[in-house]
Amino acid sequence: MRKDAALAELRRIIDDPSADVDSRLPTERALAERIGCSRETLRTALDVLEAEGKIWRQVGKGTFRGRPPQGTVRRETILLEGATPEDLIEARLAIEPAIAAQAARHARPEDIPHLDRLIRAGRNSASREEAERHDAAFHGAIAELSGNPILSGLLGFLSNARRRSAWQREWERTYRRLGVSEFTGLHSDQHKAVRDAIAARDPEAAAAAMARHLDTIARAMRRQDG
Repeated sequence: MRKDAALAELRRIIDDPSADVDSRLPTERALAERIGCSRETLRTALDVLEAEGKIWRQVGKGTFRGRPPQGTVRRETILLEGATPEDLIEARLAIEPAIAAQAARHARPEDIPHLDRLIRAGRNSASREEAERHDAAFHGAIAELSGNPILSGLLGFLSNARRRSAWQREWERTYRRLGVSEFTGLHSDQHKAVRDAIAARDPEAAAAAMARHLDTIARAMRRQDG
């Protein structure tokens, strides 16, 4: 289902006159199943409705109809409200090379086959959604190998930011221009370079490989804007 169709269906659900004005909506999983769309499409539609003031979201509590009660602090939304795709890339460049270096220090030989499986899955992706899902899984696995739950949490926060509409619009424009093959080829090759450095227990090489990978994404998006 396309985003506009999912958005229209969400509007019908939110505007249901039988529902309480400030009631909580079903979980993302339940909503996606009810509407018949992917969770990525659902999140993009929810972003639109949140920007319109039709809903509000709070981590750990859920998604609610209407505007948030006065005084509600939504830390995640506040941090991301003015963030641009460039801000997100800069943040990833600041922390992900360090995460890769930590992974190289702590990874065990038995951890490497999991990275290999994720790289193969990314290389065999047939769509942007599939490629992005495997990409997020690979980067998440690197964070887990760092052995630091705070670093994993930070990366999870940035991963959630990638689902916001501003990033998705820029990413989709870049993806259409470059085509699937560059992402499943070049990006998978760069993931393997990170994996090889981690397997070799070389923190400096792992950090450098991750920085090169993220810089490739940044340059692709800048070329699109130019």
